[in-house]
Order: sequence, then C-alpha cells, then structure tokens
Amino acid sequence: MSMTDLLYARAQMGLSLAFHIVFAAAGVALPVLMVLSDLKHRRTGDADYRKLSEKLAKGTAILFAVGAVSGTVLSFELGLLWPEFMGRYGEVIGLPFSLEGVAFFTEAIFLGIYLYGRERVSPGLPLFSGVMVAVSGAASAFFVTLVNTFMNNPSGFTPTPAGPTDVQPLVAMFSPGWQYQTAHVLLSCYQASAFAMAGIHAFILLKHPGAAFHKKALSIALPLACVTALAQPLVGDLSAKHVAREQPVKLAAMEAHFDTEAGAPLKVGGWPDVETRTVTGAIDLPKGLSILAFADPDAEVKGLNAFPRENWPPVAKVHLAFQVMVGTGSLMALLALATLWRRWRGREWPHGKGMMRAWLWSGPLGLVALEAGWLVTEWGRQPWIVRDVMRTGEAVTPVPHLAAPFFTFTAVYLFLGVTVLFVLWRQVAGTLPRGPGEELDGGVAHAH
Repeated sequence: MSMTDLLYARAQMGLSLAFHIVFAAAGVALPVLMVLSDLKHRRTGDADYRKLSEKLAKGTAILFAVGAVSGTVLSFELGLLWPEFMGRYGEVIGLPFSLEGVAFFTEAIFLGIYLYGRERVSPGLPLFSGVMVAVSGAASAFFVTLVNTFMNNPSGFTPTPAGPTDVQPLVAMFSPGWQYQTAHVLLSCYQASAFAMAGIHAFILLKHPGAAFHKKALSIALPLACVTALAQPLVGDLSAKHVAREQPVKLAAMEAHFDTEAGAPLKVGGWPDVETRTVTGAIDLPKGLSILAFADPDAEVKGLNAFPRENWPPVAKVHLAFQVMVGTGSLMALLALATLWRRWRGREWPHGKGMMRAWLWSGPLGLVALEAGWLVTEWGRQPWIVRDVMRTGEAVTPVPHLAAPFFTFTAVYLFLGVTVLFVLWRQVAGTLPRGPGEELDGGVAHAH
C-alpha cells in the first residue's frame, strides 16, 4: 500500500508520540526517585544519596527540556494534522489540555527551585519542591491520559451532523474507564524508569562490584521497580476487563479472536491471518479468555466476525503489540518476585552477578512494554479518532505533501535522541569509580 497523506499524518503523529512518551515517562518517574534519594540522605546523612538526588535532578531537567520541546511539537501537530478533530471536539475535551498546561508550568517552577535553591532557601523547601515536581509530573500525565480515554470512550456530549451539542466538559474529561487507563499509564511510567535505572546501575556493578554509590542507587530503584512490576498486571487486568465490556472489537483484535464463542480460549502467541480468519502457531489455553475478560469460564466473548470488516483495527499489529506488552510485563513481574524473595532471605537487596545480569537485560523491558501498550491503545481504536463518532480519515488535514514534514521530523528526533543519550551518559560517567580505592566509597576520593 502506498503512503498516502493520511498514512504520513498518522506516521508523523505516531513517531512524535513514540519519541515523546519516553521523555514524558521519565519526567513523571525520575522526580519520585529523586525525592526518595533525598529522603534517604536526610535520614542517614550519607553524602552518596545527596549526590544521587542531584544527579537525578539534572537528569530530570534534561529530559524535561526535551519533553517540553517534543510536547510542544505534538500540540501543534494536533491542530495542523488533525484540524477537524480539534475544531469539532476542542470545546468538549479542552479542559484536560488546559489543566495539563498548568501542571507543566508548576513542574517547571518547582524543578527550578529544587535545582538552584538548595543552598539559598530553608532546608525543607527543596524537599517540598521535589515532591511538587513529582506530583506535577504525575498530574500532567494524568490529564493527557484523560484525553486519550475520551477518544476511546467518548462521553459528555450529544453527537449531531453539525457537531457536538449539550457539552458537559467534566463528564467528557472523566469518560468511562478513566481510572483504569490513568492508573495503567502512571504505573508504566514509574516501572519503565525504575527498570531502566536499575539496569544502568546493574551494568556498572558488574564491572565495579564494590562501587558503593551504585549499590545505593540500585537500592533506590529496585523497590519502585518491584512494586510497580507486581501492581501493573493487576491494574492491567482491570483495564482489560473494561475493554472487554466497552470496546469488544479492540479486545477481539488484541486476542486475535475471530469467532464469537462461550468459554473462549486464550491464545498465547501466534500470527493472525485476516483473510482466512485463522491464527497459526498459537497455544490455546481452554476458557482462558472468558475467565480473563469476564471472570467466568463460560462467558461469551465476541469475535471480530461480529463486527463490520471496515471497523476492524489492524488485527496483526494489535495482537503482536499486545503479546509483547504482556510478555515483557510477565518477565518483569517474575524478576520482581525473585528479587523480593532474595531480599527477604538475605535482608538486603541482592548484588550477585546472576541478579545483576538479570536486571541489566531487563532494563529496557519497561520502555518496550510502555511503547507496546501505547500501540495497543492507538492501533486498537482505529479506524476511529473518536470511537464510533469520527473516523481518523475524516479528521486529517486536506493539506497535501505531508511526506516532507514526516521525514524532517524523523531526522530531528534522531538527532535529539542521540544528543540526549550522550548527555545522560555523561551524567552517569561522572559517578564511575576512577580507581580501585574509590569503589568502596561511591566515587569520593579517600586515601588508604
């Protein structure tokens, strides 16, 4: 299929979101890790924890700046690429966009105080500022996710051929399922960032087993990583049950479920063929889908064949993304259980080579799951931009030649991504031991 302007518009929006979501997730989670490290410093007086909180604050600032740029680009893209959507539904869903802007500016103000006011204000204000940065970052993600919830389950207005009437902004903002989707997104931000941080410090500890600073950093990241990895499947299950009730065609695509049946099996893996409406290579777990979707082994689950073919999402892509999300989430939960078991038995967080290798290889899994989950949500809603109300093709700009901005922004994002990775690595490299005598004190030089 040739790349039409609609596909270029979708590809540009998808690329922008895929890039932005990484920095947005880190902007939500790093302040929490920063505050935890700050609290540990205040309780123990250990200078390594203060150093860690300062490093995390600088990392937050770097990612906040890039996230601000990519978020601004997204704001323009919403209006320029999808003018019919914003023109028609802006008044319906404008409230959470406005509140997200307030949260963004609040985060910027308190991040500035935390970064530059530590020695200039009373001792309690920097900690309070750090807490406010964490709260504001979470609020920003919360309000943006409410917009996505509306697009999946629109409410708070009456649709007419002339546009929405009887608009109720608060009802639209808290569309059905908002509590599941926002909790799922926030947990994924904390989980992805904590796993990434744990993976970085595990990598360093494999090369410098005695590096005290990195052991302490790992002790900050591991609790958040383990708690979120175990909480996420529970929240994900509630979210999936809501999808089963409210968006049955999305559930059918996620599970590559073609035929409506009671006691539906759960397919693990496999590749769906939409032409023959079959799935090859899948492992069927009897009645598993009925249990997971409705908590009833004999419940009927609607298949894709129950819906018009033109309303199907891209089944293969949705199914694959869903399998990746569930698979990576399961691996992270198993690692969290193993780590907590070792922690309970040994009274300290494990630092052995086996566990460090496991955390090193698991470091990217949170980001993989985050991106895959976002793809499930967005691909699973297609062909609608507002489900059952406005199709994506109806919302796109009539301006032609959208290939040019797509390739331009692709180059810009690649440049920004490489630059950010380099700058962040410089931050990490500043904590590496410079010699054998520094491994036991976290990089602070002492004479033997």
